[in-house]
Amino acid sequence: MGHGPEPDIALVSFPVDRHSWVHFTRGTDPPGPLPLGEKSATAVRLFLDRFGVELPAGRWSAHSDLPVGVGMASSTADIVATLRCLFHIYSLPYDPGVVTGILSSIERADSVFLDQFALYSSARHHVVRRLGTAIGFHTAYVIERGTVDTAAVTPLLLRHYRRRAQEYERCLTDLLKGFSAADPAAVARAATASATLSQEVLPKRAFEAVVAHREEFGADGVFVAHTGSLIGYLFSHRPAPGAKDELSAFFSSLGHQCSFAQGGYG
Repeated sequence: MGHGPEPDIALVSFPVDRHSWVHFTRGTDPPGPLPLGEKSATAVRLFLDRFGVELPAGRWSAHSDLPVGVGMASSTADIVATLRCLFHIYSLPYDPGVVTGILSSIERADSVFLDQFALYSSARHHVVRRLGTAIGFHTAYVIERGTVDTAAVTPLLLRHYRRRAQEYERCLTDLLKGFSAADPAAVARAATASATLSQEVLPKRAFEAVVAHREEFGADGVFVAHTGSLIGYLFSHRPAPGAKDELSAFFSSLGHQCSFAQGGYG
């Protein structure tokens, strides 16, 4: 939340071991369209304009582990992967300032391009506070059916944040305390509180069942995509193989395929 009459969306992105990759192979043919969509193509144009260069002959290729429209910052990851590739093509040092400048011309962004946790203003593209690399989690998550248009839900989120300003303020205070103390359990509790508030504006069908079984699975907390359809558990320690079997069976009973990924930095 921002200060003043108009709130701002500030978030702490939770990076997981899923990525977007972009490659450019020099050749003799004129470069074709980038296979990651309009936003990444716009990033290419803005980069070329910024440095006054032209794209050499060659071929783009790309791959992403991130599904679109589920709250995993796929478009931001695509743009950043594209820009990293362009820095490499021209043997330029990677410049985060250029990246945030280009992102600010295209979309609200998550802080997935940073190398640490951070409280990040998604509209202003400003790091409010750096939160370090001391905390990590293991996750078990599912993606519910349907996609979410981030731009379309932003007004709904802002109205919700105004209504629940005090609750979000407490949640943020607890979250920042958890990061300051390098306490993953405290961070997970704050994430659960934030997920509960999010349920009022962008509900997940599996939420009540997931919360009800958290202690049974020994999870430290519950997390959701606040602009998407993802929901899952946070574990400060890697679940044992048997626990993964039980988690997979549980989510299957809810009609979803469970995925596991390491997240954070610790």
